[in-house]
Amino acid sequence: MFDIGASELLVIVIVAILVIGPSDMPKALKHAGRWIGKLRRMSSHFRAGLDEVVRQAEIEEMEEKWAARNKQIMAEYPDGSTPEGGGPENLLPGEMEPLAAADDVPDADAAAEAAIKRAAPVKAPEHADDPSPPPPGSPPLDPPPPGKDG
Repeated sequence: MFDIGASELLVIVIVAILVIGPSDMPKALKHAGRWIGKLRRMSSHFRAGLDEVVRQAEIEEMEEKWAARNKQIMAEYPDGSTPEGGGPENLLPGEMEPLAAADDVPDADAAAEAAIKRAAPVKAPEHADDPSPPPPGSPPLDPPPPGKDG
């Protein structure tokens, strides 16, 4: 910003020592540090204010876009009877039907047992507890190889 080189800085330090004197130099540096701190705080406060103004302008612009889009949607679908965005009708969820109450089912216990049987996992034939003979036409199963004990 100020583009002060090393030689200019050296000249400024020498002139400051000659004018202020070595005994008053710490007080002068302390005073200059305070002023520099105040300037930095003021510039950061100013920058934050500008950033806030820009942010508010962007928010207002987005609100205007959203209001315009809302008006456009309301003009296209004023009664709300069509799906949003004009999608096909079969994408809308269907009507839900209530389940029958327990006292409406003729045999609630039988219905529960049937539901449990439908939900129970089915074991594959090779993992069944009681092995059944293989279906006709399938190759015979080989017996397991004898272990170390056998």
